[in-house]
Amino acid sequence: MTDQPISLQLYTVRDALDADFEGTIRKIAEMGYTAVEAANFPDGVTPQSAKTLFDSLNLTVSSAHSQPPIGDNRNAALEKLDALGCQYMVIPWLDPDPYFADLDGIKRACDLLNESNQVAQSAGLTLAYHNHWFEPAIFDGKSGLHHMLDYLDESIVFELDVYWVKVGGLDPVEVVKDLNPRMPLLHVKDGPAEAIEQDMTAVGAGALDIPAIVSASEAQWHIVELDRCATDMLEAVAQSFTYLKGLSS
Repeated sequence: MTDQPISLQLYTVRDALDADFEGTIRKIAEMGYTAVEAANFPDGVTPQSAKTLFDSLNLTVSSAHSQPPIGDNRNAALEKLDALGCQYMVIPWLDPDPYFADLDGIKRACDLLNESNQVAQSAGLTLAYHNHWFEPAIFDGKSGLHHMLDYLDESIVFELDVYWVKVGGLDPVEVVKDLNPRMPLLHVKDGPAEAIEQDMTAVGAGALDIPAIVSASEAQWHIVELDRCATDMLEAVAQSFTYLKGLSS
């Protein structure tokens, strides 16, 4: 098995962070995580103050989710990444209507990402794109994800979310193999993977073949993310870390 470092997407524990940011981050470090992926911070927490806390706990910032760094978002996006000191600026969502309704929409999505990439590169950053369940849809004989490979600048990389790949109807292991050359970030989540709104589970307790996915992955970071969970979220986060570490032992 591979032994990539394990990060946690902080969106996973957003409710706990809103209640007690510092205490929750300390719990994450105590679980064994050595890195976090930033999303939005609670009111009163700045990227600078968050980075100070992360540093005090020896938590690396593997990557950060961001709005596309264009137009009115440009300065704020670049300043956030600079304060956090991470390499990967991840665009976590583009509206499926209009961007993934048809092939022309996919081309427009890629144009937007290519424009964003020019800004990111000017700041020394690597732009990544995070998929959901709609990009795996088939257009003209191949998935939207694979069409994106054709239209995106080669310097743009992927943060592949394997759960949404499965919900979208593709085999996560095969997509991991296809994207490996451009996939430094892998979102590892688990659950029933039959419908969009289902509760997720701790990694290893759901329907995904996590051992096969992890074995196939050449990603630099494996990042735990759970959108929602029927059990206690912090317990699921701890269980996910323990499970993934067990695969590499």
